[in-house]
Amino acid sequence: MSNELLKDTTALFSCRASEYLAKKIAEIYEKPLGKSICLQYADGEFQPAYEQNIRGCDVFIIQSTFAPSDNIMELLMMVDAAKRASAKRIIAVIPYFGFARQDRKDKPRVPISARLIADLLQAAGVNRVITIDLHADQIQGFFNIPVDHLLASSIFIPYLRGIYSNVDNLLFASPDVGGTKRANQYSKILGTGFVMCYKHRNKPNEVASMQLIGDVKGKDVVLVDDIIDTGNTLCKAATLIKQEGANSVKAMITHPVLSGDAMEKIENSSIEELIVTDTIPLRKESKKIKVLSVAPLFAEAIRRVESSESIANLYEQSVKHVGVQTKF
Repeated sequence: MSNELLKDTTALFSCRASEYLAKKIAEIYEKPLGKSICLQYADGEFQPAYEQNIRGCDVFIIQSTFAPSDNIMELLMMVDAAKRASAKRIIAVIPYFGFARQDRKDKPRVPISARLIADLLQAAGVNRVITIDLHADQIQGFFNIPVDHLLASSIFIPYLRGIYSNVDNLLFASPDVGGTKRANQYSKILGTGFVMCYKHRNKPNEVASMQLIGDVKGKDVVLVDDIIDTGNTLCKAATLIKQEGANSVKAMITHPVLSGDAMEKIENSSIEELIVTDTIPLRKESKKIKVLSVAPLFAEAIRRVESSESIANLYEQSVKHVGVQTKF
């Protein structure tokens, strides 16, 4: 089936929180966003609705589920509305999968919220999920439907190759033990080494102590992680790495949650540049923060889902140059 025929049965929609990103995805996919509204009531309730026929269509609903929780609720309501409007398939495109850090019972009597979100999406009627850089890979196993897990390395690696013509002096670093797998993957792709920071927390979002494992003297270090929230860990790691003799410290984080005064911490930190994606919109611009768009990656993933092509080889080859929009 040709791309044009596929697009006739494909409908792209956005919830309110991710409309900025959905517009970019739709432009690259060369299909306008579908018409929908969301009525807001005086008591805080809201009601989304489709304003076009979606019977028999593959409906892609684009929404990151960052705070507040209204965002996940709006996505669930859009899914339910699509199911009741006789959509053929409902695909939830979730660039930032909220509650992903609650993926296990790390202490007694707490929920596994990531599993709860998966159950809610499936109960609402989602047939497939497309997301990027989950906090934990095993979250895919919480679903009994297909999950296409994209990697932000498809966008970050070309950018790094553009700013580092010689990677011999480059070193990747993980700000904590949990991110060593991610740092190791980047180091393998570019053929560099990696180091890690070991941190001890007294309570969530508060780092008590940190130690560096590895030699960074004279190196250009890039810290990699999936989420930056308060910025405490990242800034502390950057300071430690700089004190140990690194030439420069950059950071590459997929999801810029940036809670509270995190942006101010970045501005005053040893980090020369923070590279993030647009899975979550920045509250304000910063000279230290470089935003790369995931829109080309998601547009290509949607095309491949519709044409039943493999997504396994999507990654770096799908985005030849950062900022260049591929036409289908």
